[in-house]
Amino acid sequence: MDEAGRVVTLGLMLAEARNRLQSAGVTEAALDARLLVEHFTGTTRTEALASPGKALPANEVEAVRGAVERRLKGEPVHRILGYREFYGMRLQLSPGTLEPRPDTETLVDLVLPFARHATEAHGECRILDIGTGTGAIALALLGQLPMAHAVATDISSDALATARTNADIMGHGERFEPVLSDWFAKVSRRFHVIVSNPPYISTAVLNDLAREVRDFDPRAALDGGPDGLDAYRIIATQAKRHLVDGGIVGVEIGYDQRDAVTSLFASLGYAEMAHGRDLGGHDRALIFGRAEDVDGA
Repeated sequence: MDEAGRVVTLGLMLAEARNRLQSAGVTEAALDARLLVEHFTGTTRTEALASPGKALPANEVEAVRGAVERRLKGEPVHRILGYREFYGMRLQLSPGTLEPRPDTETLVDLVLPFARHATEAHGECRILDIGTGTGAIALALLGQLPMAHAVATDISSDALATARTNADIMGHGERFEPVLSDWFAKVSRRFHVIVSNPPYISTAVLNDLAREVRDFDPRAALDGGPDGLDAYRIIATQAKRHLVDGGIVGVEIGYDQRDAVTSLFASLGYAEMAHGRDLGGHDRALIFGRAEDVDGA
């Protein structure tokens, strides 16, 4: 039932949510409606198909309608749900975290063979995740590498608390070390793998982003400076002193940044070792090694 005492069934709730989102021009309205209804009613897609006449209690109807209102105001569906799936994990979100997206899985896939090699060669793999956010990249790597340990930095204490929660939920808490740090400021050790999904959007175009990104992802996680390359300059300049011999740096990039980022790293003594494309076929991830290590391999 709703607040007016009318019976609202699961099927009607789904139709109402879908129609409201479609009427407002929300992309993937049917999927968003299903996710919101399932989450706030505790039902599944199977139940919706098998029991569309199931009556919903008033509190669940109210919760779904409230969630739909938030979506209509531009809030991303996964922000409303409070979590996002990434690399087979369900990661908790918070205001201080970037919402992890499938494109970033490209970076994880690209880094994994190098990280596995480090484990085989040294019996361990020490990972540094710069700007960890939800912990997505570090935790995805830890899930695949039982002998790995990750230090995860961020400038947001909120993000680090969320990352710590995610690490504990995934069972990787003992191998995950969150550190409040502006880039490498509080980092003193050396690592086999340094990885980052840094801010890489040019400041001038931030306001042109979809409102789901512009208004809800942390600006500090988006703004890459006037040319979108500020973060790469910092990483390329400071990473060397934190790499073991033969260590690598893996970064996510914007779809049109491969040449610029590769040139920047090359100017500071790195060689590109691998690149990866996302599902759309765009350049999305790069791996660099110190030139002397690559040339001598």
